[in-house]
Amino acid sequence: MPEEFHRIRRLPPYVFAEVNTAKAKARAAAEDIVDLGMGNPDTATPPHIVAKLVEAVQDPRTHRYSQSKGIPGLRKALAGYYDRRFGVKLNPETEVVATLGSKEGLANLAQAISSPGDTILVPNPSYPIHQFGFIIAGASARSIPYTPDDAMLEAIDRAVRHSVPKPTALIVNFPSNPTALLASREFYKDLVKLALKHELFILSDLAYAEIYFDENNRPSSVLEVPGAMDCTVEFTSMSKTYNMPGWRMGFAAGNPRLISALTRVKSYLDYGAFTPIQVAATAALNGPQDCVAEMRALYKERRDVLVKGLHAAGWDVPVPEASMFLWAPIPEKFRHLGSVGFSKLLLEKAKVAVAPGLGFGEYGDGHVRIALVENNQRIRQALRGIRTFLQGDNAAPAEELNEV
Repeated sequence: MPEEFHRIRRLPPYVFAEVNTAKAKARAAAEDIVDLGMGNPDTATPPHIVAKLVEAVQDPRTHRYSQSKGIPGLRKALAGYYDRRFGVKLNPETEVVATLGSKEGLANLAQAISSPGDTILVPNPSYPIHQFGFIIAGASARSIPYTPDDAMLEAIDRAVRHSVPKPTALIVNFPSNPTALLASREFYKDLVKLALKHELFILSDLAYAEIYFDENNRPSSVLEVPGAMDCTVEFTSMSKTYNMPGWRMGFAAGNPRLISALTRVKSYLDYGAFTPIQVAATAALNGPQDCVAEMRALYKERRDVLVKGLHAAGWDVPVPEASMFLWAPIPEKFRHLGSVGFSKLLLEKAKVAVAPGLGFGEYGDGHVRIALVENNQRIRQALRGIRTFLQGDNAAPAEELNEV
């Protein structure tokens, strides 16, 4: 019998596992680790959303199977959000489907539209499901630049001309996880024009649409661009916007053909999220949005504390305009370690956990991702450890690279 199943053989070892193992070992030894690794919101879900869940769960009728594509009220609420936020009109019956988080939606759409031998264009670095959802489905991923500029557009055009078979879809994710980059509406116009020219589907991950720090530079939706509905499906999530990560509630919206394909696959795999969760998510989308503004202000404050502290410690990191992450280049004297080695050393010496950039693709290996998921007191604690670490004699020699 084969040692590994076919689909499992196509998945590399989980890069984050080494750092997670070291983190677990440190905690088992009673070490106080400030965990800035996983993008897992640490604040509570707003009370009015929790109250609606409690109210709904008291009704025994909500304990039965739900609807795989989402209850009608939830799909209408998502369509209402797109209309208010982006000026995009959606048909909740044919252009919206609820998902168990954006991750599940992306993976199931990959199953719906991919065949072995297909090629998908994926930014490198990017969130792992963008690539591996399609690899699990049997397709191949071709890397393209992760920056929303002419370099990405030229790479897409080049890939179409030189790939056999021609790529069928491309992924974009702005605000980006992990790089925190934003895309302009002008970029999206060029992207849609290129996709229509080459008959490519655009799969847009918009999970961080509401975490931005400048009202004059709010993230756009690809679906705002004329013609985008002919080739685009976009994924959003309740996880970050409403501090609901464990609730597993997300959406896909856009091209009716793609939505229909995803809906059909999902109908064989699940009955949708627990109905009270869908009812509470409806209340979140339709209710007061003060909690979203408060969440945005909280991340901005944490961003400013962390960036200022890292700069003071001698670590030159860019200031993110959006998302809940810093994409930090590894300091020069540690670069020979790579992102996994540096992350493990930072954990050991500074007692701070971050995500190694290699986990997001080979071109992320010169960076680490730092998440804004601890309060300011804990962030300052992390900064003290990082400052002591960076200003000490901690640079492992090159020959220790394979031992770190």
